Amino acid sequence: MIQPLALPKANLRLSKKGDALFVWCIARKKTLLLTPEEWVRQHVIHYLIHEKNVPLGLISSEHSIKVNQLVRRCDIVVFGTDQQPKLIVECKSTDVEINQKVLLQIAQYNSKLNVSYLLLTNGLRHVACGVNRGENTLDFMNEIPDFLILNTI
Repeated sequence: MIQPLALPKANLRLSKKGDALFVWCIARKKTLLLTPEEWVRQHVIHYLIHEKNVPLGLISSEHSIKVNQLVRRCDIVVFGTDQQPKLIVECKSTDVEINQKVLLQIAQYNSKLNVSYLLLTNGLRHVACGVNRGENTLDFMNEIPDFLILNTI
């Protein structure tokens, strides 16, 4: 389960109970079962904080929204200092392909949150894009912008 990712090494606080491995989530402030998807999510949270300068207090993990009368959870939502959502991150385990199905999932979340940036990742492959509302398209990017850029929109 624990495998190197295409993300900087994160200083995760791991613990073991019996055969199960757990991780402390700095965003949710609780211990969680370390699933393959959680491994990716925790690395992304640390990446956003330490590499993209996102303040911890502006990151929401497992952010609940309602889509077509159903409660859904965005893996990560980054808010701006204006308290408006700026970025949605959809995390998958390393064995899940980042494809159109994942893009449609995050697009459905964005129909409610109306963010300017999307990031899809399985920890090995990352797809970042800006939402171009004027042309109703996605502009694919080489990397997710720093918080200062995210926060200006």
